[in-house]
Amino acid sequence: MARRKSKAKQEEEFIQGVMGLAAFGSLAGTYMLTKSIQASVIVCVLVVAVVVVVLIARRMKHEERLKKSGIADIDKMEGIQFEQYLGHLFRAQGYKTEVTKAAGDYGADLILQKDGKKIVVQAKRYSKNVGIKAVQEAQASIAHYGAVEAWVVSNSDYTTAAYELAKSNHVKLINREALIEIILAMNPGTAPAPKAVIAATPVDEMTCPKCGSTLVLRNSTRGQFYGCSSFPKCRHIKQIEAV
Repeated sequence: MARRKSKAKQEEEFIQGVMGLAAFGSLAGTYMLTKSIQASVIVCVLVVAVVVVVLIARRMKHEERLKKSGIADIDKMEGIQFEQYLGHLFRAQGYKTEVTKAAGDYGADLILQKDGKKIVVQAKRYSKNVGIKAVQEAQASIAHYGAVEAWVVSNSDYTTAAYELAKSNHVKLINREALIEIILAMNPGTAPAPKAVIAATPVDEMTCPKCGSTLVLRNSTRGQFYGCSSFPKCRHIKQIEAV
């Protein structure tokens, strides 16, 4: 089955198409009017130069958006850090968030609640396209957690099969571009800083020092904290800094 083209690939093909049309159109149009090869070449060069300047400006704007979103730092995260980041991100959007334990999460990495609505989320920090397994796990976790909806959130994209399965199973897929849009749409200073989340969530410190179980993000009246997944057998907690 054919894979969906990435945003970068689509952008590259678009630029190539614009350059080709600009060169051919200016060359042919000028020659039809002037019957002069020299004039046609000059106009062609000028038009292509203008197109190049416009495309460079567009590329710079795109790169600035990526920098502002912090997606490059998100790409460097470990899986558990990405889960914690999403927990902060959705909490800043008004959701009550809980990051589930790493083992035995029944297909959900996060549980979101807002306005009486519970959503289960699969978090996939990938360097390649996410396949159908994530969609299957997210959809299966709905019943276990009593949720009404399932999302899969990734810093990457999804395979064609994943998109098709998600559509037929009513699972919402949030890909790289959609995640960037969510981050940039938030008011300045409200979105969590990826570097701060990475610093606050060292991978080697996400294990409970008392019993060896995984530390998970929990909520209290005083805010969020990391609590042992073996609670109430183990009551170890780790305070987190605001990001």
